[in-house]
Amino acid sequence: MRKRTKAREYALQILYAIDITKDEPKICIERFWKDGDETALEVKKFANALVLGVSDKKDGIDKMISEYATNWQLERMAVIDRNVLRFATYELLFMKDIPPKVSINEAIDIAKKFGTIDSGKFVNGILDKINKTECKKAK
Repeated sequence: MRKRTKAREYALQILYAIDITKDEPKICIERFWKDGDETALEVKKFANALVLGVSDKKDGIDKMISEYATNWQLERMAVIDRNVLRFATYELLFMKDIPPKVSINEAIDIAKKFGTIDSGKFVNGILDKINKTECKKAK
C-alpha cells in the first residue's frame, strides 16, 4: 500500500475518533500513535497534517460540504463519509501539490473500504461538485 494512502486511512481513523469523542485533535493524535508502532515518519507526518489541517479549517470545510451535499445534513451523514469528505475537501482546497483526481480517487477508495455500500458514490458526487466549482475558482 502506498504511503499516502496509508496516511489517509490513519487520518480517517483519527478524525473519526475526534468526531466521536469530541477530544482535541492533538490528544487524539497522541492517543493514536501512542503504541509506537513501526509506521514510517513520513506517513505519520502526512496523516497528522491532514488531521490538523481539517481541524483548523473544519468550519469552512463543513459549510462547503453542506452546500454541495444536496438534501443531506452534515450531522446526519455516516461518520466515515463525513470524515472522508473532510480530509478530501481539505486536500482539494489547501494541498495544491496533490492533483485533484488523486485526492478524489483516494477518497472514493477509502470510503468504499471503510464505509457503506453507497459511500463511494456518495463521496464521489460531492467531491466532484466541489472540485468543479470551488477548485476551479481558485485557479
